[in-house]
Amino acid sequence: MNVDLGPLWLTLHLAAVTTVILLVLGTPLAWWLATTRARGRALVEAVTALPLVLPPTVLGFYLLILFSPNSPLGGAWVSVTGETLTFSFTGLVVASVIYSLPFMVQPLQAAFERVGPGPMEAAASLRASRLDAFFTVAVPLSARGFLTATVLTFAHTIGEFGVVLMVGGNIPGETRVISIAIYEQVETLNYAEAHVLSAGLLVFSFVVLVGVYALNRPRMLA
Repeated sequence: MNVDLGPLWLTLHLAAVTTVILLVLGTPLAWWLATTRARGRALVEAVTALPLVLPPTVLGFYLLILFSPNSPLGGAWVSVTGETLTFSFTGLVVASVIYSLPFMVQPLQAAFERVGPGPMEAAASLRASRLDAFFTVAVPLSARGFLTATVLTFAHTIGEFGVVLMVGGNIPGETRVISIAIYEQVETLNYAEAHVLSAGLLVFSFVVLVGVYALNRPRMLA
């Protein structure tokens, strides 16, 4: 049996790009949430966590409208690039960044909160700038949180279905990721290939969860 690996490589590409973007965008957001006392913090936390409770098809539907060439954002994108955000790899990336946002931000926020203000105050007393203290103190102390957030974001993006189906459809080589490929194989009663793809995702997901739980397990002192 020949299994088409195109959707797998496209999925890995999508997950890698999404994870890198969220590392850049999610880190300052998580730091702000962990350190701010602003009244709007609860609102920002709720918006960030919304993809956790909102059905993917609902989020995908509104993103489809937002990315439409008839919308201000979608129309501006078409004017600049000559391409649409809907049914494109770029659209999948933007949708995946939004959908996977809490999987990056929440582990990082928890890690930054565990660091606390003490180490940063100690660095400030040594005349380190806030940016220098962040990269030389907060980031190393939060290394486990960064690893957890990166792994969870990557794995969650790989398993997306509802959002990518609504925004990207099923275009081979462009938006046909592995979850869509499984759905298509089941629809065409090609259960053998669907089983191979599904079993691969099942094993991958299990290994990721075991690794994350092992990483976050408190270490017992000898």
